[in-house]
Amino acid sequence: MKTRVFVDSAVAEVRAGRGGDGSGSFRRESHVPEGGPDGGDGGRGGNVVVRASTHADSLLRVFYEPRLFAENGVNGTGQKMHGRNGADLVVDVPCGTEIYNEDTGAWLGEVLEHGQTLVIARGGRGGWGNVHFKSATNQAPEKFIPGAEGEAFRARFELKTIADAGLVGFPNAGKSSLLSALSAAKPKVANYPFTTLHPIVGTVQFEDYATVRVADIPGIIEGASNGVGLGLTFLRHISRSRMLVYVLDAADTENPPERAYRVLREEIEQYDPELAARPALVIANKMDDPAAQKHVAELESALGFKPLYLSLTAEGKPGLDGVRRALREALRPLPPGSVVANEDAPAQVEPLDHSEVSAERFRRATFLRP
Repeated sequence: MKTRVFVDSAVAEVRAGRGGDGSGSFRRESHVPEGGPDGGDGGRGGNVVVRASTHADSLLRVFYEPRLFAENGVNGTGQKMHGRNGADLVVDVPCGTEIYNEDTGAWLGEVLEHGQTLVIARGGRGGWGNVHFKSATNQAPEKFIPGAEGEAFRARFELKTIADAGLVGFPNAGKSSLLSALSAAKPKVANYPFTTLHPIVGTVQFEDYATVRVADIPGIIEGASNGVGLGLTFLRHISRSRMLVYVLDAADTENPPERAYRVLREEIEQYDPELAARPALVIANKMDDPAAQKHVAELESALGFKPLYLSLTAEGKPGLDGVRRALREALRPLPPGSVVANEDAPAQVEPLDHSEVSAERFRRATFLRP
């Protein structure tokens, strides 16, 4: 089976089109006495435009086409004919792509929703023809203006996946299995570390047709902030997430869940303290393993509350409905007056509507305390 290439960062040379030159033409027909200047204007150079598309899932096009050049404007001609404007170059990128000026580091913008566009390089203006310079004292001007150069620079494209919740955990903690059980996504699941090599997003759909997007990233290990393992390269894909979901292997004797949670928090804090402070859920996975029972008390003591318990390898996947309800209440609050049975959901989870709260209140809101 051919492996699909995933690219989440790319640098390209961007060049907008040059404006067309104005014309210095004169009318010379025998039946038009003293025809005078009739040079037309040049066309505008094409822009380089970035467009968000749900049909693109990586920056593959930019990676393999690192020269993004728009069309030049056409020169003006006689009989006051205006040159054609250069065609814009439209580059489709995944939703959530940010663009930077690689030379200066300046942030140029981002495209978040399908169809949203951003002009990152503007084409040069077209030049004026000599008809604009005719006056009472200059009946036959030879002056015309050449077209201006379009903007040109090196641009860096960075993809930050858009998801409501981001799964964080050690390799083999069960993140991919959880995403597969919650959604229709089909991440690779195998009994060896780092089966996930690039971010995968799944959509969880509920009975009332509400949806939650969940992102799975490669496993994080101790020392990742210093380049160990896959490092923290992929953490930017959950930087837009409204909440984090810590998936812990409760049966792991080498890295017990209490230690794994502490290491994960420390690594994320080194990457971005604001990301580590966001609301979060804690899931103790593989609870059907006898070794998991020994670690439960230590984990609850470290957290100060009971996490969600999950057994994806057991018959019926006990605890999965509780995870779904927790995500539903945390990220997609019901309308006022609605009542939902939630006897298995953890007590520390509160329904929060982040759409209308201030940034300061959102930063303070948390489902667990570090």
